[in-house]
Amino acid sequence: MSYYLNSENHLDPGPIYVRENGQLHMVNLALDGVRSSLQKPRPFRLFPKGFSVELCMNREDDTAQKEKTDHFIFTYTREGNLRYSAKSLFSLVLGFISDNVDHIDSLIGFPEQIAEKLFSAAEARQKFTEPGAGLRALQKFTEAYGSLVLCSLCLRNRYLVISEKLEEIKSFRELTCLDLSCCKLGDEHELLEHLTNEALSSVTQLHLKDNCLSDAGVRKMTAPVRVMKRGLENLTLLDLSCNPEITDAGIGYLFSFRKLNCLDISGTGLKDVKAVKHKLQTHIGLVHSKVPLKEFDHSNCKTEGWADQIVLQWERVTSEAVKPRETGEPRTAAQHFYGTRARAEAPVKCPLADTHGNSSEKLQFYKEEAPDCRGPLLKREAVSSQESKKSKKRAFEEPEKEQSNSSQSSKQKYVCLAVEDWDLLNSY
Repeated sequence: MSYYLNSENHLDPGPIYVRENGQLHMVNLALDGVRSSLQKPRPFRLFPKGFSVELCMNREDDTAQKEKTDHFIFTYTREGNLRYSAKSLFSLVLGFISDNVDHIDSLIGFPEQIAEKLFSAAEARQKFTEPGAGLRALQKFTEAYGSLVLCSLCLRNRYLVISEKLEEIKSFRELTCLDLSCCKLGDEHELLEHLTNEALSSVTQLHLKDNCLSDAGVRKMTAPVRVMKRGLENLTLLDLSCNPEITDAGIGYLFSFRKLNCLDISGTGLKDVKAVKHKLQTHIGLVHSKVPLKEFDHSNCKTEGWADQIVLQWERVTSEAVKPRETGEPRTAAQHFYGTRARAEAPVKCPLADTHGNSSEKLQFYKEEAPDCRGPLLKREAVSSQESKKSKKRAFEEPEKEQSNSSQSSKQKYVCLAVEDWDLLNSY
């Protein structure tokens, strides 16, 4: 200790305590040879100099806070005072199940009224936009309720939604109207093969405008109906316009749709239009319309059902994931930035729709309605008798053409049971 007190370069050890007679005393450091700075004892330090203490509160996550506040309904009175009331047990249970809707085993036999509220609650929480859980939850609803979830689906110009949410789209069942116009699917797309599934046998209106289809795609789409009499057998309206690769041979595959009432083949690669018109009239009973039909108006097919807002959520998520880059020049971009020039956003349109609509005539066919009683019946019978006479004259004048057509139709019958068709059916 004497060495420590007499040394010049020593460190401050703090106060020194000595136990004497069972009591603790602090030794006075005012000794000779010690600096004056050591005369005043410093306060005792329990922890090192760099040590710090932080007051830890019982902090909770945002989810826990939301769960606490979610149990109450906050309102304001007329005097401006905050008033809260507890939610019902039904709403609390509904919120809990909607948060864990992907873990439900089955909803078969569950009441539809409560299922609709559960679906809307899960939709408000955006549970169907999650990558894995959204598909499982959506399948539970479509398996139990079918067309109530979605009876009509419009995916026009939404090729990004199709590419990102293909499995979710394939989970929908019992659709009656499906619009896939301007989606550039092609002949080998997985969704085109899914159209022949039994889950979509209820489709009555199908729009495939501007989808890069050819005769091979039409053959693949009609193979189950032609051979096994299943698939799109209930189809009444079909739009194949703006597909230049579809030729006369591809139109021959459509004769298997016996319930077809409206057909649009405008903008296709037909060579002999008169022969196609005659075949459609004789095989299916479709008559060429000189006036554009209202049935092919795209506003008729809309997304309807419980899941009508889910498609908008999918489109919002995909558009945020893939944002378009600015392709303008630097000067125009600067003008847009400073607001000197208004940014004009042109609506997305099918490039082939306007060109084929202006250049070629519209080939839209429809099936005439059943004749009325008495008066109109006589007129239509007279018209039909005149048409039959004209057809007989044409038959006598052009026997060779009819023989060639009959030979072609016989060949098409053999084509319906070709090896390629059996390969397609075995792939299903």
